Amino acid sequence: MELTIYTDGASRNNPGEAGAGVCIVQDGKVVEKIARYLGTTTNNIAEYSAAIIGLEHAITLGAVSVKLLADSELLVKQVNGQYKVKNEGLKPLYAKVQELIAKISRVEVQYIPRERNREADALANKAIDEKLR
Repeated sequence: MELTIYTDGASRNNPGEAGAGVCIVQDGKVVEKIARYLGTTTNNIAEYSAAIIGLEHAITLGAVSVKLLADSELLVKQVNGQYKVKNEGLKPLYAKVQELIAKISRVEVQYIPRERNREADALANKAIDEKLR
């Protein structure tokens, strides 16, 4: 099974109220939408949290090939080994992402511009909005 996973994290005031948004697509159709409130945290932690949620769901769904798309250049470049993970708070999240990637036969992590990630962005913000109501 091949999946495309759009992920986004949002944090208001950075750090602030945060949410993760994940949109999982199979054969051009949305199979799952996830909006999870994360409490108070940074934008980068929210981005990593969204990637972890997406990869965990991919494993649960039995994916053998995943294309993970995110509009966080930092996340994508760290996961792909182009940037070192210097922030202590991100190191365990980076390790978790690598652990999950190792459980899937083929994973491609790609940067996409924010305009192509509207669904995941909307889900991340929805998680925050619903919690703050």
